[in-house]
Formats: sequence, C-alpha cells, structure tokens
Amino acid sequence: MVAEQILELIAELRLEPGERMPTEKDLASRLGTSRTVVREAVKILSAIGRVRAQKGRGLYVTDDEGLLGSSRWAGFFLPTDLEHVYQLFEFRRVQEAAASRLAATRATPAELRAIEAAAEMCREGHLTGRRALFDRGDDDFHIGIATAAHNPFLVAAVREARRLQRQSSTIGLHGAVGGHAAEAVEEHAVMYRAIREGDPEAAAEAATVHLDNTLDDYRREIQRRVFG
Repeated sequence: MVAEQILELIAELRLEPGERMPTEKDLASRLGTSRTVVREAVKILSAIGRVRAQKGRGLYVTDDEGLLGSSRWAGFFLPTDLEHVYQLFEFRRVQEAAASRLAATRATPAELRAIEAAAEMCREGHLTGRRALFDRGDDDFHIGIATAAHNPFLVAAVREARRLQRQSSTIGLHGAVGGHAAEAVEEHAVMYRAIREGDPEAAAEAATVHLDNTLDDYRREIQRRVFG
C-alpha cells in the first residue's frame, strides 16, 4: 500500500525522471507511517525500476526513457487499479499478437533458437519450482518474439508493458500470481511452433490465447483475495 502511495505522490508532485524525491523521513511523515515501512516500500519500487536510491544522496525518480516509462505513464498507471490492469492486458494482447505474426515471417534461425531456449528455461523453472528462472525465461521468450519481429518499437513496447505488469503483480498482488504457469509453458510451445513453421495467423492466435489466459489468472487471484 505504501509503495503505491509513493507512486501517487510522485505523480502528485509532478516529479520528472531523474529528480530528487522527498527523504524517507519526509515520506513517512506525509504518508503517516514509519521510516521502516517506507524503506521496505522503496526496496519494492527500486526492484521494479521506479525509484533509485543513491547512497548519501537520497531517493530519485528513475530516469526511464522507455515508451511507457515516461512521467506521463508513471502518473497514469496505478498497479492496484483493476481497470488499469485490464487496459494493460488489452494493450499487450494487441502488441504481442502483432509481434508474433511478424516473427513468423521474419525470424532468423538464431532468433528461433533464442525463443526456443527461453521457452525451455521457462519450462525448467516451472518443473523445478524456481520462480525466478521461470520469470527470466518468460521475459526472454516474449522479448525474443518481439526481437524476431524486427521492429524496435514493438521490442520497446513489449518490454515496458511487461515491466508494468511485473509492477502490478509485485505491488498489487505481492507476486502471488502463478496458477497459470503450467498452461503458460504449453502455450509458449504452441506459439513457438507456429512461429517456427512460418504461420503468421496461427502465431497471432496462439499469442492472443496466451494473453487471455494470463489475464484470467489475474482475475482468479483477485477474486480469491476479495471473496476468499
């Protein structure tokens, strides 16, 4: 909750990337909490790339030049606003279907190998219960497909949308989403095969199914938290 309040304060104060933030003491006073809680919230925000702590100098808004990481988007997107989360998935659905469609016609052999390796990393992470490995493979898989589309705007958009999704999961759901992991591994395999076989429409359809199922995972976890 405090991590999101800090994001709201950044937007309220119109702080630009690279600008200095209030001190931990000031944040604790403004938000009516302890410095210990503020420090833990800052750790979360640092881990997801929204705040940078410089030893002896204080806290700074991250200097993020990504398409969705500008101050405008930082002020707009709140990780526990369900409407924002749904809009983010709607955006991802469009961009990743397009990336998969293009990758099916443009991927080089080296790019196909990288996508396959990322899918296998994801599978290994799931089978061995190593969430960090699963997440790294998941990132590499989706960014690998965007790279194979040979469009730098898609690469930047996919990377930044995934960063916002990670922020939503970390702050809004405490990283607890994951019931869809087994299905996600198989959905990755379907996407990879369609791209490898050069079938643009099958690749786009597989990406759409994957994103829809991932959103359903979010919805189920939200319902579980709200209704028990």
